[in-house]
Amino acid sequence: MEKIFHPANQRGYNDIGWLKANFSFSFGPYYDPEKIHFGALRVLNDDIIGRGRGFGAHPHDNMEIITIVLDGALEHKDSMGNVGIIKAGEVQVMSAGTGITHSEYNPLRDKDTSSLQIWLFPKEQNIKPRYDQKSFIDALKLNELTMLISPDQNEATLWINQDATFSMGEFETGKTINYDMKTAGNGAYIFLLEGSVEIAGAILNKRDALGVYDTSSVTIETVAHSRLLILEVPM
Repeated sequence: MEKIFHPANQRGYNDIGWLKANFSFSFGPYYDPEKIHFGALRVLNDDIIGRGRGFGAHPHDNMEIITIVLDGALEHKDSMGNVGIIKAGEVQVMSAGTGITHSEYNPLRDKDTSSLQIWLFPKEQNIKPRYDQKSFIDALKLNELTMLISPDQNEATLWINQDATFSMGEFETGKTINYDMKTAGNGAYIFLLEGSVEIAGAILNKRDALGVYDTSSVTIETVAHSRLLILEVPM
């Protein structure tokens, strides 16, 4: 097993008032030649978006874009005519493909929104743009990993144009999570949202991340009550 440790306090950071962003990989004003991507995972931005503020209309192409709202809400509008609110516990996927324009705003006037924006390099280039979102509020159970995104089209998960699988779970102290790669040759980028865990001798605390590859499985031990996100991606 090969490992890459990304401590939370070594992420890039940018504060422009209404947006406070932490960058796990090089993005915008932040550049680190050692943190360009982890396999197909190109962007993992941990954003706090001020009330009533957001990103104006801007274009994307040939990128798989996933938004996970952790707290608050985001209003989405795009050039395909999709308009909707993404709330905590919901996930949005957007295949930019041949090109799409969209905007995202925090529609709330009384609280900031915490969200993750994740970009993956696509499996196929220049596909027809598409948008989807799904609530996982009822699916997320304590001490269980819930699959959010998969390369298979089914009712339980959101489909993505890549051989990638995203799973999330909240676990009590002293739990063991055995994660098997769903696609041979993939790696897993484990992002700790809350708590403390031990993985292959490494201790992760809030917002730390560990990438593992050249392995078919990984075992995670919870040192404290924890919430984590596992991004399994082609290497």
